[in-house]
Amino acid sequence: MSAWFEDMAIGDRLDLGSHHFTAEDIIRFARQFDPQPFHLSEAGAAATHFGRLCASGWHTGAVFMRRLVLTHQRLDEEARQRGETPVPRGPSPGFENLKWLKPVFAGDTIRYASEVTGKIDTTGRPDWGIILGVNEGVNQHGEVVFRFDSRVYIPKRTGGERLEHRDATAG
Repeated sequence: MSAWFEDMAIGDRLDLGSHHFTAEDIIRFARQFDPQPFHLSEAGAAATHFGRLCASGWHTGAVFMRRLVLTHQRLDEEARQRGETPVPRGPSPGFENLKWLKPVFAGDTIRYASEVTGKIDTTGRPDWGIILGVNEGVNQHGEVVFRFDSRVYIPKRTGGERLEHRDATAG
């Protein structure tokens, strides 16, 4: 997937790879960041509505971010090997609609992906555009367990060329 704003198209999908959630990793993350009974031990989780040890939603989100960064590092290295200069990625002005749709249990493997759903041509920053995306994690059973909508600034190759607003989510 090209990193230039002009080259990105609605429907472009980036596979971020997968992560296997072990009981040890779930507990380690929970101890430091989300110490609730259903994240800290099998025994503690058994007495809750989950019934067994499950990952913090924040853990699933942190792994998404790690997979995204690792994927971009790999793509940057591939560009360098082709003799190209990697395109810098911009900041994100935020995200919306974060949902933890199903629990992630110890032993689950989650595959993460990001898909372009829209493009916004910015007027205040003519050298940048905003890419809208839907990001999700899917478990080994094909169930979506994690999803959110994102916005990220992406540089334009042509700097200042105006593009029409296109948004796949708007009917």
